[in-house]
Amino acid sequence: RKRDYEGFLCSLLLPAESRTSAFALRAFNLYPFQIKDSITQKTTGLMRMQFWREAVEDIYCDNPPHQPVATELWRAVKRHNLTKMWFMKIIDEREKNLDDRAYRNIQELETYAENTQSALLYLTLEMLGVRDIHADHAASHIGKAQGIVTCLRATPYHSARQKVFLPMDICMLHGVSQEDFIRGKQEKNVRDVIYDIASQAHIHLKHARSFSKKVPVKAYPAFFCTVALDDYLHNVRKVDFNIFHPSLQKKSTLLPLHLYIRSWKKTY
Repeated sequence: RKRDYEGFLCSLLLPAESRTSAFALRAFNLYPFQIKDSITQKTTGLMRMQFWREAVEDIYCDNPPHQPVATELWRAVKRHNLTKMWFMKIIDEREKNLDDRAYRNIQELETYAENTQSALLYLTLEMLGVRDIHADHAASHIGKAQGIVTCLRATPYHSARQKVFLPMDICMLHGVSQEDFIRGKQEKNVRDVIYDIASQAHIHLKHARSFSKKVPVKAYPAFFCTVALDDYLHNVRKVDFNIFHPSLQKKSTLLPLHLYIRSWKKTY
């Protein structure tokens, strides 16, 4: 609830038998995700990643470590027969990401999103008892959109810490340097970079929805995270792609209502 408010709200809309497992999954995801921002040396990060890698191995050997999240995760794995590979992909990808460098291109960002955000969605689908190729296809696109939006949303936070992770190929295309973002510039070429990246997230959402008729209705609750993505993409367009606009840093008070409406309409 505190660290992943949107994920928490989305988990509340899952069927009761999957909810506790979804909370465990979200809590697990936060650990590798937060390591990068909480360390000063890469070695410390690698050690913490190794702890979670071994924890997952032990969970699948029916011997979870005495750690609250690991214990809950073990219960979720037993209850829903979750695939170990997705947990390992999340840890491996977060570990690779400990190197503090920008993505070389949008494809590199999408690969990171696929192995983290999409992997989370594949596990959520398994919790819902959905094993379907169309649902997986939608999860892949939604996860990529989520990764791109997360990267955009974090840009003001990272820029304030003299770091920029936005894809370098798009920055170069518009003649924008990392320094421009660190200084919080709002010229048209800076906004064009944001427009291009946000458009890519929008395309992924469009793809995911293009075959919604083939996706089992049972899978829809896994995809309600699209509400927050639509919300951000709408707001960034409203401020003409000025990534530093204060309105983009505010928590959406209407998000619970929008989520409820989407779940009532049974769409994603």
